[in-house]
Amino acid sequence: MVPTADDGQSRSGHAGAKSLVLSLKNVYETLAISVPTMVDAFRGRITKDLCDRRLAIWAHNIVINHGHFDLEVLGRENLLPGETYLVMSNHQSHYDIPVLFEAIGSNIRMITKEELFRVPIFGNALKLGGFISIDRANRHAAIRSLQAARELMASGTHVWIAPEGTRSRTGELLPFKKGAFYLALEAKLPILPVTISGTRDALPADGVRSRGGAHVRVTLHPKIDAAPYAAKGKPGRDQLMKEVRRILESAL
Repeated sequence: MVPTADDGQSRSGHAGAKSLVLSLKNVYETLAISVPTMVDAFRGRITKDLCDRRLAIWAHNIVINHGHFDLEVLGRENLLPGETYLVMSNHQSHYDIPVLFEAIGSNIRMITKEELFRVPIFGNALKLGGFISIDRANRHAAIRSLQAARELMASGTHVWIAPEGTRSRTGELLPFKKGAFYLALEAKLPILPVTISGTRDALPADGVRSRGGAHVRVTLHPKIDAAPYAAKGKPGRDQLMKEVRRILESAL
């Protein structure tokens, strides 16, 4: 497919014009994996490997084939084979999700707001694909969601959560929610801090039209061992929150 000016895409690494066409292409890509996932589930043929393959194709199409993002990934050596991480990143754009899949791989699932699971077709596909909903207004439901995340990580799947809880409108880190850190301290699995920059240029938090060709940088920082923080109780949690924030801000 040859990019056009109407698509707002550029292979030169420079961001193109804003384009509703590009956004609609990516909506189509999402439906293109959501519908088959529902069909396979109905037929009893859904597997994690199948979902992983589809998610990998989905992310590559959105980030590379359609968006033509100039994706730079730093710190790949910090993603060690055989280790499972609780991935914590900043959150600036809807594009953060496919960018993370493209940078880290498809063996990752997200903890995301419960409202998305109510969207027809897409919401069912999220659930069938192993994504975890969280209702922050319901403490008991939120605890169950964190337990599901802990079980998912125990099975060898990375879990991503944005401590900010929502997308930043300015690009600066928002205040952190505590839920992600309860999970980190209970699971005692290593945290992989990840800083994402540039996705806000492709599509800001309140935007509808996407911009192709954006330079996006993903920094995979060295892991954090949660166990020493867990041993300190609440003060340890507060220290961990400050440390993760410091690390994420260091690469913005």
